[in-house]
Amino acid sequence: MSNSKSGYQLRQELLELAVGILAERTNRKFENEHLKPDGQRNAVQPHTTDEIIAEAEKLYAFVQKK
Repeated sequence: MSNSKSGYQLRQELLELAVGILAERTNRKFENEHLKPDGQRNAVQPHTTDEIIAEAEKLYAFVQKK
């Protein structure tokens, strides 16, 4: 039985991984800001679609390496 996936399935999984990576990074930034004293905290910007795509493309480049 073959475990090969279609291009759409691979892209979907890579996008899901990219969202997870960026969400974890955003959560870490938020927690770090929360530890700062009041008045010294900065807003943490959510990740953008472009950042998700860029992260997924990095993952895809890794998959394509031989």
